[in-house]
Amino acid sequence: AAAALAAAALAPPGTQPLAAPLQGSLVSLEVAVGDVVRAGQTVAVLEAMKMENPVLAEASGIVRELAAAPGDALFEGDAILFLEPDEGLADAGAEAAGERDLEALRPDLAALLERRRLVLDEARPEAVARRRARNQRTARENVEDLCDAGSFTEYGALILAAQRQRRTRDELVAMSPADGLVAGVGTVNAERFGEERARCLVLAYDFTVFAGTQGWMNHKKKDRLFELAGRWRLPVVLFGEGGGGRPGETDGLCVHGLETPSFARFAALAGKVPLISIVSGRCFAGNAALVGCCDFIVATEDSNLGMGGPAMIEGGGLGRFAPEEIGPASVQSANGVVDLVVRDEAAAVAATRRYLSYFQGASRDWRAADQRQLRWLIPENRRRGYEVRRVIETLCDEDSLLELRQGFGQGIVTALVRIEGRPLGLIANNVLHLGGAVDAPAAEKAARFIRLCDSFGLPILSLCDTPGFMVGPEAEAAGQVRSAAGMFLAAAGLTVPFFTVVLRRGYGLGAQSMAAGGFHAPVFTVSWPGGEFGGMGLEGAVRLGYRRELERIEDPEARQRFFDEKLAHLYDVGTAVNMAGFMEIDAVIDPAETRSWIRQGLRMASSGPF
Repeated sequence: AAAALAAAALAPPGTQPLAAPLQGSLVSLEVAVGDVVRAGQTVAVLEAMKMENPVLAEASGIVRELAAAPGDALFEGDAILFLEPDEGLADAGAEAAGERDLEALRPDLAALLERRRLVLDEARPEAVARRRARNQRTARENVEDLCDAGSFTEYGALILAAQRQRRTRDELVAMSPADGLVAGVGTVNAERFGEERARCLVLAYDFTVFAGTQGWMNHKKKDRLFELAGRWRLPVVLFGEGGGGRPGETDGLCVHGLETPSFARFAALAGKVPLISIVSGRCFAGNAALVGCCDFIVATEDSNLGMGGPAMIEGGGLGRFAPEEIGPASVQSANGVVDLVVRDEAAAVAATRRYLSYFQGASRDWRAADQRQLRWLIPENRRRGYEVRRVIETLCDEDSLLELRQGFGQGIVTALVRIEGRPLGLIANNVLHLGGAVDAPAAEKAARFIRLCDSFGLPILSLCDTPGFMVGPEAEAAGQVRSAAGMFLAAAGLTVPFFTVVLRRGYGLGAQSMAAGGFHAPVFTVSWPGGEFGGMGLEGAVRLGYRRELERIEDPEARQRFFDEKLAHLYDVGTAVNMAGFMEIDAVIDPAETRSWIRQGLRMASSGPF
């Protein structure tokens, strides 16, 4: 303030000083005595701490005298020049704004836009043509199809392969756009569920860049995005096509890069955010390892998925195989690796959008079939099989069924569904496979699905019709003990509501596993009218419980009559109505009331006021 007063005191009559706005050295004067200056015009440049700072005229006028010269050290408030004000002159800023072409580009911006253009499909017609020849889309086309229009923001688009010691920058720009990994954040289904619930992180390996391999720089990109996914709880969709680790990288300060945290960071997201993978074409080694960490894997019919590709297999002395022979979709569906097989990438993206919707909230628009149809879907003949999927489709909202791992563990159906728009997980015994007995693959499948639903807050509906766990030497050879116990272990840690509806049979430990461990473990356990129950198969119970009596009866016809009488008694004792009479189940209901029970169960199990 003192310096400013001193500068004003030295001003020639009729002038006012233009003072230094900060301490620094005067680099240059942009005007001379007699020049016309307009408000907002740069008249001098000061340097302070290696930064050049333009000094702007505060008012319009004519330069009458200079108070400093280039090289002078000035304090804040020191006079640089003296200006005779002239209010009739237009502001420089207003004049410049009127003249500036807003469509014109500065050279630095033009260069950036050109560099960004080179990563796009339009700049790579040969790469696009190769994809078309394989009836596949590009990575960018898949991302564009998945994300809501205009919502995708790309991270790391300008990175290049770490091969600067063997290739020029221009070569790498052409050969390795985004280092073969298109990645960023966007929204999926925002129109239905709102932007906050629709947020999603997407990574798509680009097979046209070094066969979709994992380079040092795209590992770095993955690490960055995986950290963001964990921090902000973003679901992750991974297009996993590619060949694993990339040889030929030259720029890293490491030998083989086995210390990369990418796989550990991705695996750490499991159970915290939904992890989804789409597999099309060939997906091996490191790419397959990431895919295998995902909750939901959807693969196209022509895909191949394996922990090692042809080169790795041959290098291990295990023979020579074509890529198409390794882990085809038909094999990976039957063994439970793949959750859903679809026709092509477009269908895979559609399935992914649908899968995500179950974790994004309730749908306001829904329809359901006439629930009276449920009364006739279970045959009156207790030994007659039926298709449980018809029951599921009738019970749940129309077009809300997404079945997972259909080709594996066929004794149990696992699916995502909706009831009055509310998403739920559903498990159901399939009586057309082993009579609905729960074998090892079915138990493993159900346990994994129960944990998935619990991780992301989906209530679980169980439709029970089982004679129990599968038994016998072959069943035990498949690891039945561990698999069966896995259902109890998964249910023991549940934090979401669990509902059990017994469609017909509820026998033994298998029935208890379909009821989260026991009939009083769920929010409710109800039965349809034809329900029948027992601690084990009733025929076996009679033979075991009355073995000595049966052995003492020598006449075969009399022995059979005794057996039939005891069996009929057990059937009568084990009816649904009798079970409800002893409060071993909560109610016997009209099948048409099932949705009402589920609705009430959801209300009761929701957080209350206390």
